[in-house]
Amino acid sequence: MLLDGQSLEGHLPYTGTWLSTPAITTAETKVPTGPSTWSRIESNIGFWAPIIFMALICIVLWRTMKLMPRTKPQQIKPESKSSIGWAEVAGADEAKAELQEVVEFLREPDRFAKLGATVPKGILLHGPPGTGKTLLAKAVAKESGAEFFSQSAAAFVEMFAGLGAARIRRLFAEARAHRPAVIFIDEIDAVGGERGSDNNSEREQTLNQLLVEMDGFNSTGDLVVIAASNLLDKLDSALLRPGRFDRQIFVSPPDVSGRAAILKVHTRNKPLGDVDLELTARQTAGLTGADLANLANEAAIAAARAHRDKIVQHDFDSALERVVAGMQSRRTLNEHERRVVAFHEAGHALCAELLPGVNRVHKISIVPRGRALGYTLNLPEEDRYLKTREELIDYMTVLLGGRAAEEIVFGAITTGASDDLRRVAEISRSMVHEYAMGTSITSLQVSAEGGAVSDRTRQLRDEEQQHLTDEAMRGAARLITDHRDKLDTLAGALLRNEVLERRDIDRIMDGVPRLYRSPGHGLRVVASRRTR
Repeated sequence: MLLDGQSLEGHLPYTGTWLSTPAITTAETKVPTGPSTWSRIESNIGFWAPIIFMALICIVLWRTMKLMPRTKPQQIKPESKSSIGWAEVAGADEAKAELQEVVEFLREPDRFAKLGATVPKGILLHGPPGTGKTLLAKAVAKESGAEFFSQSAAAFVEMFAGLGAARIRRLFAEARAHRPAVIFIDEIDAVGGERGSDNNSEREQTLNQLLVEMDGFNSTGDLVVIAASNLLDKLDSALLRPGRFDRQIFVSPPDVSGRAAILKVHTRNKPLGDVDLELTARQTAGLTGADLANLANEAAIAAARAHRDKIVQHDFDSALERVVAGMQSRRTLNEHERRVVAFHEAGHALCAELLPGVNRVHKISIVPRGRALGYTLNLPEEDRYLKTREELIDYMTVLLGGRAAEEIVFGAITTGASDDLRRVAEISRSMVHEYAMGTSITSLQVSAEGGAVSDRTRQLRDEEQQHLTDEAMRGAARLITDHRDKLDTLAGALLRNEVLERRDIDRIMDGVPRLYRSPGHGLRVVASRRTR
């Protein structure tokens, strides 16, 4: 700056490099800066977080799909070792006769096509568990020369919507590619229940796909659907109509000849000694084919445990006890409890020996088995399908004979009769509500769950049920009081030997008349005599 206040300005020539001197800043000087580090982090998080989250969801879904079970239908070719023919299926002659027509359809479709006949699209096998429904389906495939595709209906119901329907489509597609074929769906009630009964839309969607497939596949006689169910009344009506499951075959438990045939099938590869399979068949009324297969296997295990080379009758008797009463327990009873159990079982046996409407006693034991501290084994001499009112009352009398003996001998009752009381309640309730065997109304069935009946009707039925059980209890007490000496003899023999066989019971009851009823007097007890 000049002295007179004028400024002197000069310009230096640019040489390519600026010469700068340190700048002197004051407090008012502001230095411009870029965005802060935290701002950049926030920006990155906002950009990458949704992408990472979506990637994690995809990874979780992928891993979930990898962990899901691969439910591929089981395929059995006719010539494979796991195939089963008619020779391996016994005790179901009626069902085999019905299915024989399907086998002929698959073997000779042209013979039926000339007459305009077509093979049934679907066959529903229903009945109690263990009666051989799966074996029958396999035998149809083997005898007809068709391939067998099997899958459980439970595999069609999954958490993911549409997965069950996709598995239905895959099952039918594989079967169509290998015609002639038999499709077997086990436990179809898992997916074929009545629609609208629950809120499971996935199950209903799967059922709809099954209905569409059964309507859609070409019925040329080379593709048959066979299903098995234990709950026929729970299935959807659209599934049971003609055109889907055309035939419904009931597979019942085997009769005495069927049980003998089943035992022969399951003992073909077992070395037998002195065994009477006909006797074992008579002693196993009510058992299914699966029970008899288990019985034969348990007999073989008992023989191996005893280091025998052959299976004998004692092994089958022991196996029957194990199947019916349970495994022998290691529980130890004190002397008072042993006496209570002995008189309890003696009461059952005494009533069974005196009453004509029940099965004879085969064995009595006070050796604990399963949950029972003792048991009385009654085996029928023949198959029976009908029961009279008096026979059911006799059966309840036998069941209450143990409690009546406790009360008469010891003056007190115990908790040992809990299972007997449960069975008495079931029988009496069925007599009143299902069979109309009461005293006031004898021609009307009332639903056990109540139904559209008045409170007065329910009260009347409860009173009739109580009357039936009281009648059975009074009868048991009267029989035990009149034959107290035989009760003491049976109980004493049990305390000494722990087990009484049929011959021991005959020796004790020798000379004691068995009651009988005269049909001319409405099946009432009119006299006493011993019947053999």
